[in-house]
Amino acid sequence: MSLRTGAWYGDRAVNLVFPDDWEVNVLWPRTPQPLSDSDMVAALEHPTNQAPIRKLCVGKNRPVLVVDDLTRPTPVAAVMPMVLAQFKQAGVPLNKISVVLASGMHAPPDPDAIVKKLGSEAAAACRVVIHDYNRGLITVGQTRFGTPVMVNAEVAQSDFVVGIGGLYPNHTAGFGGGSKLVLGTLGRRSIAHLHAHHEVGWGGSPDGDLRLDLDEIASLVQMRTMITLHVDADRRVVHMHCGDHFTYYKEAVAFCRTAYSVQPPEGAEVVVSNTYPNDASLTFARMKGMAPLHSWAPPHATRIAVAACSEGIGRHNLFPLAHFPEAEWFRAVARRASGIRLGEVGKKLARRIARPVRARTAGRSPRPPIWLYCPGDADKLLRFSLPDIRITCSWECILQSIAREQKDKKRLKVCVYPCAPLQFLA
Repeated sequence: MSLRTGAWYGDRAVNLVFPDDWEVNVLWPRTPQPLSDSDMVAALEHPTNQAPIRKLCVGKNRPVLVVDDLTRPTPVAAVMPMVLAQFKQAGVPLNKISVVLASGMHAPPDPDAIVKKLGSEAAAACRVVIHDYNRGLITVGQTRFGTPVMVNAEVAQSDFVVGIGGLYPNHTAGFGGGSKLVLGTLGRRSIAHLHAHHEVGWGGSPDGDLRLDLDEIASLVQMRTMITLHVDADRRVVHMHCGDHFTYYKEAVAFCRTAYSVQPPEGAEVVVSNTYPNDASLTFARMKGMAPLHSWAPPHATRIAVAACSEGIGRHNLFPLAHFPEAEWFRAVARRASGIRLGEVGKKLARRIARPVRARTAGRSPRPPIWLYCPGDADKLLRFSLPDIRITCSWECILQSIAREQKDKKRLKVCVYPCAPLQFLA
């Protein structure tokens, strides 16, 4: 069975070989054919509830493009030449355009990552700004939910803001995309507050308070024009929304619900979660690509994740994955706590303590750790302490572990989620 791996770092195939007598079910998304360049040009010419960018940007002096970073699979470079052409047609020089990489509290990208995300023309001709959640911020107000809006100065001072990003399932928001892109341009206190006060669940309804809070922030910073790209299991653009994202967002979510919803792995003895196209680092492969293993897999199933982890462990400064030295751990806790009111700390602590208590009273035995199959070189990960994940670059080792955990049963049912970061339960 051939799957995709190595997002942004080769996007190559990885072959998994199973015994002939196993029942292997691969749950592919139902996505349309990839869009051509002419399809994307046509979409830009017919945006939702707005004029095209080439008309909206006439006479603007400080245009800003806000784009998601390499932790998201959005192939911004595929559409960027058409977007820049719109500015050229309006007479806006490319050196007047600032591109803000909305990295939120992620690790800053290296120069190669910028070219991969934006394409060579935008990386060379536009002014590229890497967002810093601690510096270069302007406070523009507070939402009715109490979120302090501290935003990147380039965005706050722009006279025309365009967002370019994807739309994917998300633990905090149900679905990302739309106004959530602006979260990546906010300061630490704003980001911590948003994560502390709202949690919808993976692929859940995006109509709650978090979406309203994010929409209010997007309005405050004047981000009313967006380009939303949907990708398939090979990270190719298969659908595109443009224009007023406040109007088209529900339609974009409806597309996701049609194309990427899957059935649970009922009765499966083996569940395989391919974390492509979010497998550049283990931090984001685990955060975005292992929902089938944590929430859907039957208790008795052997759980396997596939991730290239080309960047190694990766880093999210609000939700660190690895066990860091004590000082760094305390800093991470302090960053999250800074967005929580004192009265809510006790509630969150009580919920966290109650989880293992409920598990013990239910009489459940601990589940074996997840096996992470890292095609290629796993050495860059092995020095980190990850108690719930075992790492190997040997598929034979994986097959042997399945045999042990499943007590050498001959005919096993296997469920494979080939692009788990895009998929969610129907």
